[in-house]
Amino acid sequence: MRVTKTGDINVSASVGTPKSVVIAFIEEHRDWIEKSLKRVAESNAKRNSFFDRLPLETQAQCDEASERLADILVPMLMKYEQLMGVTIGGLSFKRTTTRWGSCNHRTHRINFSIYLLLLPEWCIEHVAVHELAHLLVPNHSAEFYAVMDKFFPRWKEARAETNRICRMEDDED
Repeated sequence: MRVTKTGDINVSASVGTPKSVVIAFIEEHRDWIEKSLKRVAESNAKRNSFFDRLPLETQAQCDEASERLADILVPMLMKYEQLMGVTIGGLSFKRTTTRWGSCNHRTHRINFSIYLLLLPEWCIEHVAVHELAHLLVPNHSAEFYAVMDKFFPRWKEARAETNRICRMEDDED
């Protein structure tokens, strides 16, 4: 049994387990479920308060934030494109709260979360290099981390700082 980040409760049981056994199991663990739900709610509240620091309710706010982020990211990306020998096929900024960035290694299109503006510039740089590294290695293998070590040696420190700032310790991207 587990409680997800959205507060859903998932119970796994063997095929053929009577419904009454599953319900009894849930009832037996009601205290654990309630504590877990409380922990998830507290975590989500912290997370939401972090993202709420950058208001993006209107299109004008989104446009302004995208321009500010582009002013920071585009020079970084140009620098690392040359250093790493890659070329970006397209760039976009979105209001994503589950990933700092993503890329399509086939089209070389990269998306960045506008919420990167809530991070220090060196943490933004880490995300930029991370996504560019995926243009060379599309997975999180040892080869990928070797690329990160070569082009942004402080990536572990930057990731830890990003997680500390926003309390998203489980996120990798």
